[in-house]
Amino acid sequence: MFRHKGKTRTLQHNLRIASLLSFVAGIVNVAGFLAVQRLTTNVTGHFAYLIDEVFRLQFWKGFIYFLYIFFFFLGSFFSNLLIELLAKNNRKLSHTVPILVESIILFCAAFFGDFLIHENPNLLAFSLLFAMGLQNSLVTTISNSTVRTTHLTGLFTDLGIELSQLFFYREKEQKSKLFSSIKLRLTIISFFFLGGIIGGVFYSRYNLYVLIIASITLLLAIVYDNIKLKLIILKRKRVAKPNSADL
Repeated sequence: MFRHKGKTRTLQHNLRIASLLSFVAGIVNVAGFLAVQRLTTNVTGHFAYLIDEVFRLQFWKGFIYFLYIFFFFLGSFFSNLLIELLAKNNRKLSHTVPILVESIILFCAAFFGDFLIHENPNLLAFSLLFAMGLQNSLVTTISNSTVRTTHLTGLFTDLGIELSQLFFYREKEQKSKLFSSIKLRLTIISFFFLGGIIGGVFYSRYNLYVLIIASITLLLAIVYDNIKLKLIILKRKRVAKPNSADL
């Protein structure tokens, strides 16, 4: 799910990572908004608020909106920096560590969130935006820009284009690729929506502790990916043993 890149990635790999990370983003999106009344999974809206505050000469408020954008960017930068640095020494860890960092940030936000809401809500928003920038960069790198999970604007654009193409694409191979792409878009949207529902329902009872669900989901994904890797290696060793015996 995290390890495959380029030609080795399949639709199933993308569906798994899309459903997992869009579910996490959906939780963060709703929980973050309910906690600090700010968008915490994307920065598109923050640009409008930034310009509005600047035109009203509210430069400090405008600077805060700039920091929202900057921390999302910083998360993206940090994610790919980690991937590139770790890939030189241990490719297996290059995509595991960013997910682990994101999980830790969400875990900390869950436990210190109530304190930050009252003392420094912007720091909470910065942390969540950093985590989502990190996630978006990671999944974009892994999937070769096929999957994005933290916002839906581009997804609905792509989905609208692809659904219209169904009226014109007649060849079997073209339709197969188109259906695969539509399936991927719908998976991301559905799991983002599901994460949002869970985020809203559990936030009403447990506040930001709902982020523990997102954090644990990421940790379970790491465990699953590592177990699957070990099983693949074990299977290859078993296949190789009879062949070496024949020699």
